[in-house]
Amino acid sequence: MLKKFIASLMPKSKSRVKRVELGPEAHHIDPERVDRSAARVVSTLRDAGYDAWIVGGAVRDLMLGLTPKDFDVATNATPEQVRPLFRRAFVIGRRFKIVHVMMGNETIEVTTYRGAAVNAAPTDEHGRVLSDNTYGTIEQDAVRRDFTVNALYYDPVSQVVVDFVGGHKDVAAKTLKLIGDPETRYREDPVRMLRAVRLASKLGMKIAPTTKKAIPLLGDLIKNVPPARLFDEIQKLLLSGHAVETVKQLRENGLHKGLLPLLDVITEQPKGKAFVD
Repeated sequence: MLKKFIASLMPKSKSRVKRVELGPEAHHIDPERVDRSAARVVSTLRDAGYDAWIVGGAVRDLMLGLTPKDFDVATNATPEQVRPLFRRAFVIGRRFKIVHVMMGNETIEVTTYRGAAVNAAPTDEHGRVLSDNTYGTIEQDAVRRDFTVNALYYDPVSQVVVDFVGGHKDVAAKTLKLIGDPETRYREDPVRMLRAVRLASKLGMKIAPTTKKAIPLLGDLIKNVPPARLFDEIQKLLLSGHAVETVKQLRENGLHKGLLPLLDVITEQPKGKAFVD
């Protein structure tokens, strides 16, 4: 079971984990659009001797020419090492420990590189990971992320983007693709199915066939997600600025039943769909 879990996260051969570095002429990120607070967090961590990068959705959005809603930082420093470096910083989370660094009105989320679990992470009977604070390298962190387009690392000083999983190609092709085996990754965290629909709707991306195929088969796993976490995700679904397309995608992928029960009732009525739209 442990070998299967690790194999599902790591590529089948080392040759597939290839570090690709993209310069400004390749990624087209405008440095003026990079959040200064996030850049300060990266600089502070590096000045303290740690590795640090802006990571995830912010890098993806910048490459697409969009304005990121927030900026996250990834580092090899543990949460306990990050917190003392900043005047206002708080370690939060149980399932995944992270640090919220407060700078003015901004909150920069700092995560430690995730590694392949040495011992199988505790899961529920459906395979959902309950706790996993195993730390690792930047390469391991990349393959532990959900989608390839979210596994991009940006250095605000050298303006280089580092990619280990082909995310820059999927950004260019506007394709949303899970990293690893879809069934394992969805069982690990069912909210990823909702994220796939939300991001595809928001970014105008198509969901890769292998990523999409498993969604209607495993949709019932969302019932096992804690209500508070599900509520947060539903707010994102409806407040993304693409609510109509998101609800449409939820229905097309079989994820709508029970998620927004009032909408289910309305859309079953004559002219209900037009009313919801």
